[in-house]
Amino acid sequence: MASSLWGRCFSRVCLCRRAGPSGGRHYRAALCTELQRPLAIGEVARRPLGPHEVRVDVHFCGVNFADILVCRGQYQGRPHVPFTPGMEFSGTVLETGTDVSTVKEGDGVLGVSHFNGMAEEYIADQKALWRIPERVSLREAAALPVSYGTAIMALEQRARTRPGETVLVTAAAGATGLAVIDVATHVLQAKVIAAAGSDEKCKLAMQRGAQSSVNYRQGSLKEAVRKLVGSAGVNVVIDTVGGDVFLDALRSLAWEGRIVVVGFSGGTIASLPTNLLLLKNISAMGVYWGRYQDQDFPVFSRTLSSALWHCQQGHIQPHVGAVFKLEEVNDAFLHVAQGKSTGKVLISLK
Repeated sequence: MASSLWGRCFSRVCLCRRAGPSGGRHYRAALCTELQRPLAIGEVARRPLGPHEVRVDVHFCGVNFADILVCRGQYQGRPHVPFTPGMEFSGTVLETGTDVSTVKEGDGVLGVSHFNGMAEEYIADQKALWRIPERVSLREAAALPVSYGTAIMALEQRARTRPGETVLVTAAAGATGLAVIDVATHVLQAKVIAAAGSDEKCKLAMQRGAQSSVNYRQGSLKEAVRKLVGSAGVNVVIDTVGGDVFLDALRSLAWEGRIVVVGFSGGTIASLPTNLLLLKNISAMGVYWGRYQDQDFPVFSRTLSSALWHCQQGHIQPHVGAVFKLEEVNDAFLHVAQGKSTGKVLISLK
């Protein structure tokens, strides 16, 4: 399906900023003008700032599978067409509203949005921006929010991972998978088994800190994990794949193990055999990290602040697998949709 939707891309068109009829400025943005069609690059008119708003000169925007789903009309949030995808970005402050007190012109900031980030400029409420500390680059910062926010939320807030425990992570070479490896290994001092769909991806996961790896396209994930840890099983599973991979991972859990559902990149939502929860006293839970922004903002903000601090201290190091220009946004979507990406894929607006 991904190939049919993003197999052919719009020609790369460069549109320069121009003055509008009233003398206002415009900026370029990736636009979804029709669901299930390639994106266009168009001009968007600037609007005035509200009192608590900040205008950001965007340098990098992360590409997430959710961006692809929303452009297909398959995401839980469905903005009205036309819209601009992009849930996370980094850049510098261009202008602030009259009541903004948290950032100032010239500050480097990281932002989280309900889309609209794949544009040369973005207007954010000051509460949706975090100042980027010294020693963290704009490129690194853009790779942190969704992947590391999800990893920290899943491992710490939900699974309560403890030092020395064994964590099994699926789709381990993806952006979230590598973030889970990074946080589990270098922050929480847990041991990680990385499960991925190719030997090359397993090798990358090992290079990024996993203690062992399993290629689940070469046989049973459950049996491979059993060979590594014995019948005792793993303490925590972070699953982003779903389907049979989820079921095998569930059956690999130890007594009082915890499994956290993060996504369904494999395309299949598994039915949960609840008898397994009872027999081993297993806890099954989910993480929809972005929902915390509305439901529990202090927890949401704490995960981002924690990711920035650990990055500044050198405890974690986000892996950027590819960077595309704005004009190449359809190529970036195809790269992610076809499963070719490793780590975070970014759009560069500069």
